[in-house]
Amino acid sequence: MFAADCQARVAFDLLAGTWNAVVLHTLRTGPQRPAELRARIGGISPKVLHETLRRLEFSGLLERRAYAAAPPRVEYGLTELGRSLLGPIEAMATWAYAHADEVLAAQERGEASA
Repeated sequence: MFAADCQARVAFDLLAGTWNAVVLHTLRTGPQRPAELRARIGGISPKVLHETLRRLEFSGLLERRAYAAAPPRVEYGLTELGRSLLGPIEAMATWAYAHADEVLAAQERGEASA
């Protein structure tokens, strides 16, 4: 089997997107409207959030619920498949808390020597 064909690549691709894991992690507490997500996440444009939500929905990790209300209301929530990624995301967050300073220091040294 070649690394390019490895099934683990599916997970790596899902978690490699800048906002994918952040959105999934933010939705761990329950469904939210896009405006709520943007406020809780911070630093994400409406367009990028929309694209991220659509990509995660397409991959079966989120479900979109539309409510017949005035004005129309939409919420996004995790599917069971999406919830199954919370463990790996939490493991990455734990690693980041333990090692982010080291990574940032290495990056600063790299920039200084460039």
